[in-house]
Amino acid sequence: MNELLLKVENLHAGIDGKEILKGINLTVNRGEVHAIMGPNGSGKSTLSGVLAGNPAYTVTEGTVDFHGLNLLDLLPEDRSHEGLFLSFQYPVEIPGVSMVNFMRAAVNAKRKYFNEEPLSATEFLKLMRQKRAIVELDNKLASRSVNEGFSGGEKKRNEIFQMAVLEPQLSILDETDSGLDIDALRIVAGGVNKLKTERNATIVITHYQRLLDYIKPDFVHVLYKGRIVRTGGPELALELEERGYDWIKEEVDRQL
Repeated sequence: MNELLLKVENLHAGIDGKEILKGINLTVNRGEVHAIMGPNGSGKSTLSGVLAGNPAYTVTEGTVDFHGLNLLDLLPEDRSHEGLFLSFQYPVEIPGVSMVNFMRAAVNAKRKYFNEEPLSATEFLKLMRQKRAIVELDNKLASRSVNEGFSGGEKKRNEIFQMAVLEPQLSILDETDSGLDIDALRIVAGGVNKLKTERNATIVITHYQRLLDYIKPDFVHVLYKGRIVRTGGPELALELEERGYDWIKEEVDRQL
C-alpha cells in the first residue's frame, strides 16, 4: 500500500461569507495522479486555493493532513517549502525579475527552511540546465523576466519548469490545459509525466478529458456544488466527455 501524502476531511471553506466548499473528503497517496473535474462554479479552483493557502479564502471546518503536518496551520510559503506546488490557471507576469534570479531565490529559500547551504550561482545554473530540458524550455525564455511577453503555452511550460526545479511532493495543476494548443499540451503533459515518481503525487484540475489523454489519472473525482459527488477510474473522465455533466447534476440534485 502506498504511503499517505494528503488527507482532506470534511473541508468547508468560502469567500466573503459565501460557502463554496461544503465538506470535501479526499485522500492522495504517494505515487498517485488524481484528476478533479466538474462544471464551472463547482469549487475546483477554490479547493486548489485553499490547499495552497490563498488568504482570500476562509476555512470554517475540517482538517487537511499533509505528510503528517496540519496544512491549514502553515503559512503559504511554508506549505511550498514543505513540498506543495500550485500551477496557476493564469500565471502572472513579473516584469523586471529574471527567471534565473526568481528561481534561485525560491530554491535557496527552501534550502534555508531546511537549514541547508544556499546553492552558488554555478550550481544553480547547472540545475537549471538539467531541468529546462524536461519541458523543452528555450534558454532565451529562461533568461527573460518571469512570464513577461510569454504566450499562454510558454507560461504553462514555465510553470512545469518551476515545478521541476522545486521538486514538490504534491503538485496541483489548476486547469493547466486552459488555452493550450496541442503541441504545448503535449510538452506540458510530457514534463508532468517525466517528473512523476513513487514519492510524489499530482492533482490535475481540468474541465476536459483531452489533458487526461496525456496525463493518465489513477482516480477521477467529480466536484459539484462544493462536494466530491463521484469517484472512479479513468473511464469516468471518458464518460463525462461523452455525456457531459448534466446526468451527474440531475442525479445529485435528486438526492438533495
